[in-house]
Amino acid sequence: QVQLVESGGGLVQAGGSLRLSCAASGRTSRSYAMGWFRQAPGKERAFVAVIKWSDGSLYYAGSVKGRFTISRDNAKNTVYLQMNSLKPEDTAVYYCAAGSYFGSNPDGYDYWGQGTQVTVSS
Repeated sequence: QVQLVESGGGLVQAGGSLRLSCAASGRTSRSYAMGWFRQAPGKERAFVAVIKWSDGSLYYAGSVKGRFTISRDNAKNTVYLQMNSLKPEDTAVYYCAAGSYFGSNPDGYDYWGQGTQVTVSS
């Protein structure tokens, strides 16, 4: 099992920044990549970004590319999502996920955190 705990969500004005963290524990050797997803009210869970633990390969959703940055700290088993130039449409619950998959399909991930709320006011 892999346990994931997100933190760093909150309320921010449009144009502001937040940094989310996702700390992984347990059998983290089973995790090949870590992804961030988000889910707004009434919408499906949507891919945001993913990073490989091994070589740091990255992949972003088009809607966040250039504004969000995913990174990892292997020593701390932690992945970060730096979110800049936030927009009201970025408002959602943000989830981190882990698994033996590097991609945008949420079904490819085995483990999920509990989520952290990000609210961007206009």
